Amino acid sequence: MAAPSLAGRKPIASLSRSHADPTTHIDWALLAATAAIAALGLVAIYSARYTSITLAGGDTLFYVRRQSIAMGLGLVGMVVAMVVDYRKLRELAPFVYVATVALVGSVLVLGQEVNGSKAWFEIGPFQLQPAELVKVSLIVVLAAYLANERNPGQVPFPRFVGSLVLLAVPAGLVLLQPDLGSASVLVAITMGVLLVAGAKWKHIALVTALTLATAFIVYSTDSLDREQYERIAAFLDQRPTDENKDIVFQVRNSKAAISQGGLTGVGFLDGPMTNGGYVPENHTDFVFSAVGEQFGLVGTGVLLALYAFLALRIWRTSQMAKDQFGSLICAGALAMLVWHVFENVGMNLGLMPVTGIPLPLVSYGGSATIAFLVMVGLVQSVHMRRYA
Repeated sequence: MAAPSLAGRKPIASLSRSHADPTTHIDWALLAATAAIAALGLVAIYSARYTSITLAGGDTLFYVRRQSIAMGLGLVGMVVAMVVDYRKLRELAPFVYVATVALVGSVLVLGQEVNGSKAWFEIGPFQLQPAELVKVSLIVVLAAYLANERNPGQVPFPRFVGSLVLLAVPAGLVLLQPDLGSASVLVAITMGVLLVAGAKWKHIALVTALTLATAFIVYSTDSLDREQYERIAAFLDQRPTDENKDIVFQVRNSKAAISQGGLTGVGFLDGPMTNGGYVPENHTDFVFSAVGEQFGLVGTGVLLALYAFLALRIWRTSQMAKDQFGSLICAGALAMLVWHVFENVGMNLGLMPVTGIPLPLVSYGGSATIAFLVMVGLVQSVHMRRYA
């Protein structure tokens, strides 16, 4: 009897290399959800600004084009993050962190003041907000600092304190801009990474208590920037005063727009509140109200479902990661995404104070869009190399 032919069969070593090939493990579902959210964002931005631009005789695609450019740059950043082995970032993390923190510090001196905050660099016709970039660098540096391959799931107290120092430097600089919203995101990222890394609950509880106490003292002693103070005051007591009436009416009109949308919405470009200009910043911080009015509960439900799916894919990658460093990168990315969505939707509904946090990949804003797409690229890099 003739021996079976081995012609056409791949050697076992070749099969092993193929299985470890990162390009065969791209999370296409994660990319699809990201693309769907970004596409909805372009529709929302276009619809939110359509009427006001039309009445002014301008280009109705102006903001869409600029957002598309940011998405293009973010796509390049995402691809680079996917191609580069995330494990190489462990040694580079301190340098990236220092560079982005330096940018946040320099913007206080050289930056352009917009809406009471000195948080942007003017680069030709575009603006760069370093606070968005430092969110990503904080994720990477915390993951590198806390990854403990010998004793995973344990964070010694000195490491815990060191993590708070890594948080305090950029958070303090961001608060000086002042940008309370971005500072809250940095806190959320740090708490998320610490929890997954194995920090003790009593340490987390202690820091949380101290943070709340500090926030109460700062608010009670009127030490906050006046605009930030009025935003919090408007949330705690939603009756309009001479100082906070603009914020109160903005939130009220946002809630009215979402309520008016009902189940299926009033229709694309037909929102009287959105297209009537009654909700300021309806293409940036309050873009969720434009989605709610025009597409109703169905539209907002689809958007939130996409965010939930994106969060689940990130969490899945965190669980599948080959090492703790990759797992912690995903934990930070998840915390960043969830807090952004929770805070932005909450302030549109009057359930959270107005802090200026954008809705990921939907709100108009180049720096935030680029940062989120790079973050997705980092998660993909972890997912692609779980067997490598």
